[in-house]
Amino acid sequence: MKRFIQSADRTQVTLFPEQLEDYVSDDNPVRVVDVFVEQLHLGSLGFTRVTPLKTGRPAYHPAVLLKLYIYGYLNRIQSSRRLERESQRNLELIWLMERLTPDFKTIANFRKDNGPAIRKVCSQFVMLCRQLNLLTEATVAIDGSKFKAVNNRDNNFTTNKIKRRREQIEASIERYLSALETADRQEPADFTEAKVQRLKEKLDKLKAQMAKLDTIETELQKTPDKQISLTDPDARSMATSGRGSGMVGYNVQTAVDTKNHLIVVHEVTNVGHDRSQLANMAQQAKDALGVSGLNVVADRGYFSGEEVRKCHEAGITAFVPKCVTSGAKADGRFDKADFIYDASQNEYRCPAGQRLIWRFSTVEHGLTLNKYWSSYCPQCPIKSQCTPSPYRRVSRW
Repeated sequence: MKRFIQSADRTQVTLFPEQLEDYVSDDNPVRVVDVFVEQLHLGSLGFTRVTPLKTGRPAYHPAVLLKLYIYGYLNRIQSSRRLERESQRNLELIWLMERLTPDFKTIANFRKDNGPAIRKVCSQFVMLCRQLNLLTEATVAIDGSKFKAVNNRDNNFTTNKIKRRREQIEASIERYLSALETADRQEPADFTEAKVQRLKEKLDKLKAQMAKLDTIETELQKTPDKQISLTDPDARSMATSGRGSGMVGYNVQTAVDTKNHLIVVHEVTNVGHDRSQLANMAQQAKDALGVSGLNVVADRGYFSGEEVRKCHEAGITAFVPKCVTSGAKADGRFDKADFIYDASQNEYRCPAGQRLIWRFSTVEHGLTLNKYWSSYCPQCPIKSQCTPSPYRRVSRW
């Protein structure tokens, strides 16, 4: 006769280990966290309250809270309230914290008051990884992640948002004024005085909102990026992958080792795109790894000729796919990749075998561009596969 797996009786007496040490195996990662933090000189790193005060209630040692913070990072536990709960029920944390159970406010204040010091701890960890030869490949991948700020979308203003909100308020005011005019034409019994009073109060409220928008618009013109966030001044409105799913937050840039997937450097920015972040993050990763040369991998959102040039000058090789902005390939015509550049002659060779020679230089968006084309284009037999214009012009920075 088949049976299910049998459970144990809850009233059965069990002999648990007498020591908390027996609950944590020798190869448990929390032992690494414990040893790593114990070897740090927290005072020189900038942590507060390393030396206890002579008066007042005793505080938690920064090393205890730092261990808790690192454990939360390794196990994707970000909330201070969740860390508080885990320190009371998680055997790994009970061992790591030596039965200490700080409340969520203490944990949150520790992160708030020791931000720069925690960044230095990250640098110390990278140095340790270098000593253990975990970062020997000298290849990193860079990408950005959008993190939502505490600033609501309704408390973020741009020129277009103010324009749309002003139009909505004006439409509401027009609707209420029309209702008041209707009230004047009707009998008092049909349109009560209380309802008229409510309409007037709503009108006053809408007028106050219009005045507030005027004040915000004045302040908006003083900002360099023409954007204001009322709750979190540093947060900015950013587009996300989903249509209409923009958010107000931050763009966190991260460089990760491609072999062991360790974070080498990170930086929080409020720029909504990645176009100008490649050289900066690559240089920081190179300095953190202490190498003379570095390979960097990033997606096409990081492609910028100026950023690639900066990487090249710093001894960094960037592998970034180029953005395809021309519709020639989609229309079945030759694109720029089909034209071969000859550096010795400073000219291009087209698919028809003709020479596109240098014609002149021009400056566009601060970049000096060289223009090339061939006089053979009008009588070229495959011109229909190349361009609908009289001549196929190629630009080179």
